Amino acid sequence: MDRRDFLKASTLAGAGLLIDWEHAFARGTADHAVGKPWAGWKKGQFQVHFIYTGVGESMFLIFPDGTTMLLDCGDHNAIGRGKLAVPVLPDATRHAGEWIARYVRRVNPHGNKVDYMMLSHYHCDHGGSEVFYADKVIRDGKEYMLSGFSQAAEFLDFGKAIDRCWPTYDDPIPLLDDASLQKTHMQKFYDYMQRERGMEMEKFRLGATDQIVPLRGAVPGFSVRNISANGRIAYPDGRIVDLYAERKKNLPKKFNENGMSLGVVFSYGPFRFYTAGDFSDKWKREDGSTFMIEDAMAEVCGEADVAKINHHGHNSMTAKLVGALRSRVWVSCVWDQLHNLPHVMALLADRSIYPDQRIICPGVFPVERRTEDAGSPWLSDINKSSFDAGHMVLCVEKGGKKYSMTYLGASDEDMIVRSVMHFKTKKR
Repeated sequence: MDRRDFLKASTLAGAGLLIDWEHAFARGTADHAVGKPWAGWKKGQFQVHFIYTGVGESMFLIFPDGTTMLLDCGDHNAIGRGKLAVPVLPDATRHAGEWIARYVRRVNPHGNKVDYMMLSHYHCDHGGSEVFYADKVIRDGKEYMLSGFSQAAEFLDFGKAIDRCWPTYDDPIPLLDDASLQKTHMQKFYDYMQRERGMEMEKFRLGATDQIVPLRGAVPGFSVRNISANGRIAYPDGRIVDLYAERKKNLPKKFNENGMSLGVVFSYGPFRFYTAGDFSDKWKREDGSTFMIEDAMAEVCGEADVAKINHHGHNSMTAKLVGALRSRVWVSCVWDQLHNLPHVMALLADRSIYPDQRIICPGVFPVERRTEDAGSPWLSDINKSSFDAGHMVLCVEKGGKKYSMTYLGASDEDMIVRSVMHFKTKKR
């Protein structure tokens, strides 16, 4: 398939058509699901719902046995960004935590019951905050803000929370500055949920493959590997490497919270999905060279059929990491015009890093960015369905040999399918 055919196929995909990808992009044909409500989850499928709100990041996962997880539930004043804001959907009459909970209840096979919740790192666009909230209530004589996870919990029942540094909140150092606001917010939430709602708590175990597991039945070939946490990474052979070891010798008062992000790889048969919050950071070494922590991540992540772009595509994703993941589908959760920056998109589209065809799927790629970046070669790799903001659903079929990416309308709650792309998993 030459580039002209590929561009044609990409255009067809954006128009609500199906692409059947085997070894490369094939010609587009109409998909029977387009224009209809989302069909839902079936036993044996592994689904990841990238929920669009325009103000934060959130993913709802359904394992093949029906076990569920809400990974991040962000809410912050992205509207206050002015010209940098992206569409807030369905609208601003509710805060993101409630919109997310409503979405979860529409697709969750167990209604309001969610088995796991996990915060990737202590930033408000991933978990809510004390300073941007839907309501303030008094519980046990203390102010309790409904924002992000704490607001979603007014509508959802979480069974277990997994946190990067609970219960002491000092790994690798006491949380300060922007992270301290998020820590205070989440600490109140965790305390309330354990005391009043019976939610269990666990600290994320780096390197573990037995912490996030199917709870409702055996699933052959399905596993979750914990690969990053608190500035450390876990190699498949069991080694743990502290990327901040040298910096700790200088007794730092703070670290980049993004670099503390939790990272996991979901495997289902031959299929792989990578996600690691906002995992990104860099600094100058004593010899004058620059150390990029994403280059270290490249040594532990392995290839992934689908990968969520670190830090919303804002000054993230090194060539080494892109080459290690070699993803066919790149997904980006967006709440700002400065996400998916041109130099990041150029790296993701660079065929000299790896030659395989690929498509980049943002939650939204707004007209302002398309105008500003007009003529950039990498625009041909952007999924045209992202021109209008929408939810995205990764659906891996039973056994992991096939998967699809679906865009759903986000301007209302009708869950109408806008486009579908079908893929065959890489052979491993």
